Amino acid sequence: MTHVRFAATVLAVCLLAACRSGEAPTPDDPVQAAAAEDAARSTAPWVNALDEAVARIDDEMPGEFGVYVRHFGDAPGTLDRGDDRAWYLSSTIKVPVAIAVLEEVDAGRMSLDEELTLMQSDFVDGAGDMLGQKPGTKFSITTLLEKSLRDSDSTATDMLIRRIGQDHLDTRIREWVGAGFGPITTILQVRYDAYGPTHPGVEDLDNMAIVRLRNADVGEPRLEALARELGVPRSGLDAESIEAVFDAYYDGEDNQARLPAFGLMLERLAAGELLSPDSTAIILGHMRQITTGDRRISAGLPAGTDFAQKTGTQIRRACNVGVIDPEAGREGATVVLACAEDFDDISQAEQAFQAFGRVLQEQVLNADAG
Repeated sequence: MTHVRFAATVLAVCLLAACRSGEAPTPDDPVQAAAAEDAARSTAPWVNALDEAVARIDDEMPGEFGVYVRHFGDAPGTLDRGDDRAWYLSSTIKVPVAIAVLEEVDAGRMSLDEELTLMQSDFVDGAGDMLGQKPGTKFSITTLLEKSLRDSDSTATDMLIRRIGQDHLDTRIREWVGAGFGPITTILQVRYDAYGPTHPGVEDLDNMAIVRLRNADVGEPRLEALARELGVPRSGLDAESIEAVFDAYYDGEDNQARLPAFGLMLERLAAGELLSPDSTAIILGHMRQITTGDRRISAGLPAGTDFAQKTGTQIRRACNVGVIDPEAGREGATVVLACAEDFDDISQAEQAFQAFGRVLQEQVLNADAG
């Protein structure tokens, strides 16, 4: 089970800091600055109450449930139940991708009207309608951002990453939050990296072979489909189960982050520190309109709650991150992150997210009124 660590303790000064890797702390690291600010603040009464409530949710859900909440307003405070480790982000990486793209737009190096040509090599399985589009079709940056954030379309996301470059994306994330994020890759690369250790031939499969795997049910049928694509018997795969395949992938560092680091990125986004007002409004607008969050945190919040969010789902992994009342910034917004792992069925994680939404409303969002 996860263990609580309050960012309001002195230990938080080193959280996510370079000292974790043996480097000397740098006073201008934004993560350290945020931690130091927390250390100077008194712990709000809701922090302990929320910690206890989330501990119960964690105990009731098979697997692990990590949470980070940073609340501004009349009863400010921070709760970090991220267990001081990295969590797999799945499709929530589409938020930093969008920020990096719009940062280039703000700098004049890209335009929202710029068009990218869909190539067959861009196709990757997932939500959205890009898989139904023809190679050679052109899509504007505006359209790709909407598809990536609202519909969680992975093909659109990979096209955006292709445009800005993975190295550039990782560099910008470090500039925004300091340490705390692992390397971010394309969604397609996730598939190659996960399946690669099962057989040497995986690296030679084209992306459409990887896409075709989605036609098989998750589990043994998926591995049987992979074996067929490779032209080998199922016994030729070094894979006990699909869960074991992805568990081995999760043991790496790619597409993972410590929750306070991701939280700081969302905090700075809502505060207008990363993008222009217009670009900030674009991202928050898309995040308010996502089509994948109805069964997670928002299902436990009152109808009409202003929640700019993003979800992510992969085998035995799920996350929901966002900002409640983002327009209030550091005057009253609430940064919220929750990740679940090692559950038996996605419905168990969804129940945990919904329960978290309810206690979040009871213990935190009502705190200012009290």
